[in-house]
Amino acid sequence: MKIALVCPYNIIERPGGVGDVVLHLRDGLTKKGHEVKIVTPRPAKYKGDAPPGYILLGNIAGTRFSAGLSTTGTWTFDIDSDEVKKVLDKEKFDVINFHEPWAPILARQMLQFSKAAHVGTFHANFVDSAAGKSLVNIFVPYARGVGEQMDLVTAVSPAPAAVLLDKGGPEHRLVKTIRYIPNGIDLDKYQIKPAGAVKHPKTKTVLYVGRLEGRKGVRYLLRAYHELTAKKLDVQLLIAGRGPDENKLRQYVKDNEIPNVTFLGFISDQEKIRHLHQADVFCSPAYRGESFGIVLLEAMAAGLPIVAADNVGYQSVMKDLGALSLVNPQDTIDFSRRIELFLYQDKLRKLWLDWAGEYVKQFSYPLVVDQYEKAYFDAVALHEKNPVRAA
Repeated sequence: MKIALVCPYNIIERPGGVGDVVLHLRDGLTKKGHEVKIVTPRPAKYKGDAPPGYILLGNIAGTRFSAGLSTTGTWTFDIDSDEVKKVLDKEKFDVINFHEPWAPILARQMLQFSKAAHVGTFHANFVDSAAGKSLVNIFVPYARGVGEQMDLVTAVSPAPAAVLLDKGGPEHRLVKTIRYIPNGIDLDKYQIKPAGAVKHPKTKTVLYVGRLEGRKGVRYLLRAYHELTAKKLDVQLLIAGRGPDENKLRQYVKDNEIPNVTFLGFISDQEKIRHLHQADVFCSPAYRGESFGIVLLEAMAAGLPIVAADNVGYQSVMKDLGALSLVNPQDTIDFSRRIELFLYQDKLRKLWLDWAGEYVKQFSYPLVVDQYEKAYFDAVALHEKNPVRAA
């Protein structure tokens, strides 16, 4: 098949979560013998021709919107309709996979001229914040026009699919055939222990990696950790990442005299992997806005127990025995106790790690790519059966 993977974000300079999925899909599908191209807008400061395997359509707007979600969005503008038509006529894609198809306006412009089968993939969680729901209501007419031109839709979990389920109704053709395809992970990348990655012999380490912003719940983690330090002296908390709340969080630690907290700032992927192998528990207290939880899979693959917020996105990952890891991060006492259990109860740690080591295998990227490939073949069959779409 000839496949186009459409990413409305700055995949060339800052891939992010959606971009990583697209890049792994490209690599996996290419290995399986398909011809794959990535379609994306031109970054603001990017000059010159498109990189090999890329098609640049339009430009990324400088203004970004954020609705307190698991991702921030960008506007694509300056799209030349004649250029879009020319590209599609030349490439003659069999299937086009639009990632975040509601993001204005790349998908809509391409759909005007496309004769391919269309697959829409939803990543972002719009359901558990007021701002996200308001944004959805603004774009409902726009989104409906885009949605009706999809032959098949996928979502990384029920959280990002909730808008379609709510707005489409149970009998809508897309709702009845929706596919849940999880995010994937490069298992080898996280399972292989970096040289020199050794746990501290006398100190238990709690690790957080992520944005430092309100919905991520880092302040709740600090409260729970502070509660733990009243009983345990051999613990430390490492906080990796940057964000708008960094100064406030640093001041909170100082004002409350919370011991052994280190802010690492931004860390590279290799540094993150090293910390995952050196830590004793990984905490992700995001109380809303999560659609899946790739950070949880990364920790699992590295053999690191998890304590995470009981949000709708993380619920889709932490199933079966993994449910033991979920907690209300605003319940300081319970949160602290859960961290303590996973730090100090060796039998519980072993039980959980044995489960996680097997469970995480299903998210290996080759298996995820297989699921997308099947969705593409099914979309082509559906399109051939009913090629006429609503405008």
